[in-house]
Amino acid sequence: MLTIGIVANPSSGKDIRRLIGKASVFDNREKQAIVRRAVVGAVNAGAQSIAFMDDSHSIASSALSELSFGKGVRLHNIACPRSATAFDTVKAAQQMSELPCAAVLVLGGDGTSRAFVKGWRDATLLSLSTGTNNVFPVICEATVAGSVLGLLASEALPLDEVTAQTKIIDVRIENEADDVALIDAVFTSDSFIGSRALLDADVLVQAVLSRADPMAVGMTSLGGLVESIDEQDEAGLHMVFGPGGRVVSAPIAPGLFADVEVKSIQRIDYASPVEFTGPAILALDGERERVIGAGQKVELVLSRTGPKVVDIKKAMHLAAKRGLFIQ
Repeated sequence: MLTIGIVANPSSGKDIRRLIGKASVFDNREKQAIVRRAVVGAVNAGAQSIAFMDDSHSIASSALSELSFGKGVRLHNIACPRSATAFDTVKAAQQMSELPCAAVLVLGGDGTSRAFVKGWRDATLLSLSTGTNNVFPVICEATVAGSVLGLLASEALPLDEVTAQTKIIDVRIENEADDVALIDAVFTSDSFIGSRALLDADVLVQAVLSRADPMAVGMTSLGGLVESIDEQDEAGLHMVFGPGGRVVSAPIAPGLFADVEVKSIQRIDYASPVEFTGPAILALDGERERVIGAGQKVELVLSRTGPKVVDIKKAMHLAAKRGLFIQ
């Protein structure tokens, strides 16, 4: 019997975008409710082993304490620094990588999924959105998502039938530790990080996108409104901003539009790294993360070597077709 993992980010859905764009707040009580429903679905579908991150706000542990399990269900508490930062998710991912995990339920935004991938790149993820302007996580009723996890843990559904490997952007920084982005890597002219959210269009310099989706919000929307690239396309998008280009009116955050001058935009393939020399601030998946010094070189490399992602719809249709819920 395989294990399912659960990671809930207590900080997602609470950043400055709630003030700037009047975006919705996603509180931790709702995240607890999501975890409860997902676990109920998972156990009903056959899961017997659950590993959860013991986050700083006890989201998963509180949710699990409210449920009654049979003797066959085992719970694994994955300790983390409880710092209420992305470091907790990275450390939990590293520990979960040592378990026989079928898949991991990640509750949060693009940044939470990215943090998990930094800790365990080869994981199989089912990421549910609990923030704003997310592209990587999906919106799905947790009971159904949990049912899929249970089918994977019990091996009623083979992983290779319902998962696909995603694109990823490897970030190679001269004389520093490498990094990754799942959706976008953006260079800005800011002098310091400040608020992590990327909200000022005037500071945009260059961007590399693994997806460009006009149905989304944020940098991926900005690219998608000019040229759409989805997850299945074996390509990415390189954008250069500045005077003299076409002006794109895009929702750079929920409830917040900006006119952005796009000097050039072109598709890039896996063999075409994008090089940049600082100074700059580098934002990864919507959050300013890294300070790039003057003369410091950065290389962004797109590839399809990211984590595997569970296709919930395909999994449930296969389960129905094979009568996996019929006694």
